Amino acid sequence: MRPNSPLRGKNSMLLGRVIGNVVCTMKNASLTGQKLLIVQPLDRNGREKGRPVIALDSVGAGAGAGETIYWCRGREASFPFLPSEPPADATIVGIVDVTNIPGLDG
Repeated sequence: MRPNSPLRGKNSMLLGRVIGNVVCTMKNASLTGQKLLIVQPLDRNGREKGRPVIALDSVGAGAGAGETIYWCRGREASFPFLPSEPPADATIVGIVDVTNIPGLDG
């Protein structure tokens, strides 16, 4: 995302790293069969930013521990599951293969 992007600071896609999974014995019926993962948000340089969040995994193959992912939050978090609308505040929407940040060494 460009520094002057109108989406900056809003509910846009974010980078994160999967650091664990959640096991539930009881959950909302609309979450049956859905995978819940613990995501550590990352800044644009890949450094940890903020506190971990619990996110639904909408990626077909499923994200695994240690993988860098894209995630979204807010109302958009339920969009990958339409027409169903599970109660989600955060959802993993993609697995990142490579990042390229112009102007940074490395």
